[in-house]
Amino acid sequence: MVNREWDLILVGGGLANGLIAWHLRQRRPELRVLLLEAGEKAGGNHTWSFHQADLTPEQHAWIAPLVSYRWPGYEVRFPAFTRTLSGGYLSIISGHFADALANTLGESLLTSAEVATLSPQTVTLVNGRILTAGAVIDGRGYRPDARLTTGAQAFLGQLWRLRQPHGLTQPILMDATVDQQQGYRFVYTLPFSPTELLIEDTSYVDRATFDNAQARRQIRAYASEQGWPLESLLREEEGILPIMLAGEHRAFWAAQRRQPCSGLRAGLFHATTGYSLPLAVRLAEAIAGQPDLRAAALFPLIHGFARQQWREQRFFRLLNRMLFLAGQPENRWRVMQRFYALNDGLIARFYAGQPTLADRVRILAGKPPVPPGEAILAALKQTSRLRAFKHG
Repeated sequence: MVNREWDLILVGGGLANGLIAWHLRQRRPELRVLLLEAGEKAGGNHTWSFHQADLTPEQHAWIAPLVSYRWPGYEVRFPAFTRTLSGGYLSIISGHFADALANTLGESLLTSAEVATLSPQTVTLVNGRILTAGAVIDGRGYRPDARLTTGAQAFLGQLWRLRQPHGLTQPILMDATVDQQQGYRFVYTLPFSPTELLIEDTSYVDRATFDNAQARRQIRAYASEQGWPLESLLREEEGILPIMLAGEHRAFWAAQRRQPCSGLRAGLFHATTGYSLPLAVRLAEAIAGQPDLRAAALFPLIHGFARQQWREQRFFRLLNRMLFLAGQPENRWRVMQRFYALNDGLIARFYAGQPTLADRVRILAGKPPVPPGEAILAALKQTSRLRAFKHG
C-alpha cells in the first residue's frame, strides 16, 4: 500500500473504531476510511454484551449483522434470591466482529499494522511508513491516567465445550452466591449452544490486579458445582475494565492535546458496569452525521460528546464511591443484591445509562447496605480511602 491521504484513519481495530468504520461504510461509503489494527485481525479476543433497552430500534438495525447471540432475558443469583429479568440480552464475539469488518472494509482494513506515533492528522507505523488523513482517531483502549480515579472490574473468561447439555436457556449475568474473597465477586455465564458455555470469573477490586491461575481453578470448581462436565477449552479471554469513581475531566481532555479519540481511550463507558457498546454506537452515529471530518472539527465533536456523558454519569460515580469506599470489600455484594431487588424498568434504565430522577431517589432511599457515615463521606469524596485509588 503506497502512502496516500485518507479522509479518516482509525488507529486500533477494537469495538469503538470498528463500529465507526462499519457505520461510515453504511452511511457515507464515498469516504476514504482506513482502520489500522496492530494484531492479526480486528477485534482482539473479546465478548461485548449489551441489553436490548440500551439501544434504539434504529441502532439495533444497523448493528444487527455484527450480533453473534441474543437471548430473551437473563438471570441473577444472590444469597437472598434468584431472579429472572426479561427484556433481551445480546453479545458480539470478536471473531464474528472481525470477519464482518474484513468482508465489509476489504483493503480499508490494515492488520499487523503497529503504530509508532500518531498526531491529529498523521500516523507513523513502526516500519517508517507515514500515513496522512483529515483526522486520526485514537481508539487503542483505556490508558490509566493520574487525572482519573478508578477501581477495576477484572475478569477471566473461558469458553468450554461440555460432554453433555448444560440446560441453560439464557445467561446468568451475575451469580454472587460464590465466595466473595477480597471484593465483589460473581460468575457470569453465557450459553452459546446446548453444549458450549462462556464462564467468566469476575471481581470488582480496588486495584487493577487479578490472579488468572486462581480464576481458572475457580471456573473449574464452579462448573463442577453446577454439574457441567467440562470437555475441551475452546477459547480464553481476560480483561480489566475501569470503574470510574471521580476525576478531573477537563484536565483529562486538555492532556489529549486535541487528539481525537474513541471508546475507552476517551473514557466512554458506563461508569458502573464497564459496558462500552451503547456509547460506542452513539459516538459512531455522531461522527457519521458530522459533515466535516477534519481533526479541527472532529475533536470538539468528540470532546463535547464525552463532556456530556461525564455530566450524565455523575450519579453512577457517586454510587461507585459508595460501593468501593463505604464498608468492607467482602460485603459489596449486599449493595448489588439490594439493587437487583428493584423493579425491572429501573434496572433496564440504569444499564442504559438513563435513570430517571425517581429511579435515583429509589436507589438511594431506605437503609443503605453500607455504614451510613462512610456512605456520606464516600459520596462527598471526603474519605481518606479515595487516595488509594488514584493513579500515580
